[in-house]
Amino acid sequence: MTAPTTVYYDPYDLEIVKDPYPTYRRLREESPLYYNEKYDFYAVSRYADCDRGLTDWQTFPSSRGGILELIKSGIELPPGTLIFEDPPVHDIHRKLLVRVFTPRRIAAIEPQIREFCARALDPLIGTDRFDLIAELGAEMPMRVIGMLFGIDEEHLTTVRTHADANLRTEAGKPIAYEDTSHFTNEFFIDYIDWRTEHPSNDLMTDLLNAEFEDENGVTRKLTRDEVVTYATVVSGAGNETTNRLIGWMGTTLAAHPEQRQELVDDPSLIPHAIEEILRFEAPGPHVGRYVAKDVEFHGQTVPEGSAILFIVASANRDDRRYPDGDSFDIHRKIGQQLTFGVGPHYCLGAALARLEGRIALEEILKRFPRWDVDWDNAKLAQTSTVRGWETLPITIG
Repeated sequence: MTAPTTVYYDPYDLEIVKDPYPTYRRLREESPLYYNEKYDFYAVSRYADCDRGLTDWQTFPSSRGGILELIKSGIELPPGTLIFEDPPVHDIHRKLLVRVFTPRRIAAIEPQIREFCARALDPLIGTDRFDLIAELGAEMPMRVIGMLFGIDEEHLTTVRTHADANLRTEAGKPIAYEDTSHFTNEFFIDYIDWRTEHPSNDLMTDLLNAEFEDENGVTRKLTRDEVVTYATVVSGAGNETTNRLIGWMGTTLAAHPEQRQELVDDPSLIPHAIEEILRFEAPGPHVGRYVAKDVEFHGQTVPEGSAILFIVASANRDDRRYPDGDSFDIHRKIGQQLTFGVGPHYCLGAALARLEGRIALEEILKRFPRWDVDWDNAKLAQTSTVRGWETLPITIG
């Protein structure tokens, strides 16, 4: 069977999603500016093009959303949705959040994260197989959100269920955005009211009490709705991406056992290995943007009013940026990669995701230095926004 003469890319096509990298390579080489007629969007796949677009918020604003379906829905997004704002409002809100979401606060929860990993993994010692997602990937990120926001473990399932539902799609279909309910988790409405009356030493209390000067020059605190929206978005983004990172650790290192053994022998290599896993298997494969004015890529015009995808998972493997980009190498010189974005919308949670990934891998390798994947029973999650494993049974040997 010969390959089709014209490359086709579809973020909802499950056959492509299973292994998108051959398609990405063809896009980079054959169609660096791609147009999908069925879903009416453009896409760029080379590192230089993604880097250029994600730093140019005037041409590619975030205010219409960062997800293709959301951009095309035309929904007016609620205030406080930081990842879907543009300067100057974005800069004002981001500075406020940087003040409360500090490196010190993130570092302070490392012992709690490590303790959770031990509680999750210790009972599995001596077993010959377990599901890495069910036992750790699906649980750890939301527990960490609970640690930051001061939410009891008994309520975290409610938060995670809402986050998961917002990103799930029917096989081969886009997410249906009909209103802004995706950005309001009912749990947070009640929780914020309770936390207002019962302040504590947590991120939620700091968010509720922090004062800032808004875009109108008024010194104020975040409104209740703004805090609800922020908490909803953070819990969803943090849950999905870190969950997927843990799954990609499992599969990537199973496929490269000699490099996994290097990490067992020298754990100081783990932070850089996390960086390479993030490059090699980006949990969020693409970032959507609205096109605010005509713009040219590779001699062709993308018209104002279009939707465009910046395929960061492809950019991260572009040989022009990373020689032999489709190979996995924990010793690779990485520098700037695009998994967490670039420019004004660089992910505020990047340091937290890296911390979670490092701790998870350290604790896994201490207990399970070798494993294989039961590929017949592994299952990818059905979502067009993030890519990763819903179930990942591994066998210990």
